[in-house]
Amino acid sequence: MVLGAQRRSEHQPSDRELVEAVRSGSAWAKAELFHRNARAVNALAVRLLGRNEDVDDLVQDSFVQAFSSLDQLRDPDAFGAWLSTIVVHAAQKRHRRHRLLQRLGFCRASALEIERLVSPSAPPEVLLELRRVYGILEQLPANLRVPFVLRKVDALEVAKIAELTGSSLATVKRRIARAEALFNLQQEPS
Repeated sequence: MVLGAQRRSEHQPSDRELVEAVRSGSAWAKAELFHRNARAVNALAVRLLGRNEDVDDLVQDSFVQAFSSLDQLRDPDAFGAWLSTIVVHAAQKRHRRHRLLQRLGFCRASALEIERLVSPSAPPEVLLELRRVYGILEQLPANLRVPFVLRKVDALEVAKIAELTGSSLATVKRRIARAEALFNLQQEPS
């Protein structure tokens, strides 16, 4: 899901109006852009990272980066899509950093709280399956994991994933295929 696709009423300012107001120094417009996009940014961060301790930081960092570089946004109507790109890039960077720190022995793999991802009424077998799936995802490098999650979980088109990750269509297709092969290999019984 791309951010900012919410339906607007007649009285609600557009993203363009809010971006222009933020560029003029409006704190109210900044708060409105944050509230309009915070839930979707958080959901995207959870799907991409899976690690709870990083999600809040990623959300905060993404908004800070977006607001501090708002002058680089060419199309103010595309604030949500642009913010999605920032979140994707920040998630890739965090995932790479986390894996490096794990390899160097500075941190351990974090326990995922699957309960945050599913409904409280979900059956126990769903929780077990999600725990297994995210365990496999955790082993994928960021350049494979992020496009794979965007394709398989968010059901985005390959062209949109290429746009969000700043990669070519061929690269995205290759990475999704490689991630899928590794994912399927990990699912096979030992």
